[in-house]
Amino acid sequence: MKELDKEYEASLKSIETENKLDRVFYRPIGFRIAYALKNTGITPNQITIISIFVGALTGWLFYHEGLAYAIAGILVLVFANILDCVDGQLARLTGIKSPVGRILDGMAGDVWFASIYIGFALRLTYEHGTPWFFVLAVLSGLSHLMQANITDYYKTLHLFFINKEKGAEFQTLEQIKAQHKAMKPGINKTFFFLYVCYTTIQVKATPKLQLMLKNLRGKYGEDLPDEVRVDFRRQSTWIMKHYLDFLTFNGRTIVMFVVVLTNEIWIYFLYEIIVLNLVLLLSMKKYEKLCSSFI
Repeated sequence: MKELDKEYEASLKSIETENKLDRVFYRPIGFRIAYALKNTGITPNQITIISIFVGALTGWLFYHEGLAYAIAGILVLVFANILDCVDGQLARLTGIKSPVGRILDGMAGDVWFASIYIGFALRLTYEHGTPWFFVLAVLSGLSHLMQANITDYYKTLHLFFINKEKGAEFQTLEQIKAQHKAMKPGINKTFFFLYVCYTTIQVKATPKLQLMLKNLRGKYGEDLPDEVRVDFRRQSTWIMKHYLDFLTFNGRTIVMFVVVLTNEIWIYFLYEIIVLNLVLLLSMKKYEKLCSSFI
């Protein structure tokens, strides 16, 4: 039993970066599936691709009005997110990791939510007779991309302050560009270019964070003192709990499920565009202030 507990913990990026619903629901289920698959030859990327198709079905279900469609859409999206947990946990259990896998994993959620925004816009257009809801759908999609991008960056940054092994996932833009340059031409290099663009946005949006990293590496190299690691993680954990968790899958889907069940789906667009963007700005302000204290 203790050995299984160790494997479960090893299947997570870090317990510190997991919110409560992930810890008590999604991750335990994901681990059980990943553990069952680890010696089957099924790869994390295959699971990711399956999750993309499963999650994309949500938009079609949410397009239709009715409680049965709403519940079916919710269950399908929950299942897609369980599969999204499985691919990462399977990758850590088997050691099968790749840059393309990380890109695919990030794209999965984008495809799910794109299908949902389109489904919402089509439904509202049919109900109200105006295509202007597609403007809200586009704004929601762009907002979601930025929110997910920055949230992922801060959570990966947190790993950097745990230990060297966990921090290996946090790469500088220069390291990523060098990897891209060294890759042979082909589909993998094309996909990885998207990751370069993804990281460039993260770096440009966090100037104080970049100064902090430069200062810490110049002062300590890669061997950060324990007191620095602990102090940063303590403050970062507080920001994640009070701000950043609202921008995660769980933070946004709880509201989404409520508006779908109450048939007031237009509210979700406003929640995404106004409320979550405000939370994003506050999160960035908090992290920039935190990073400034380490410069």
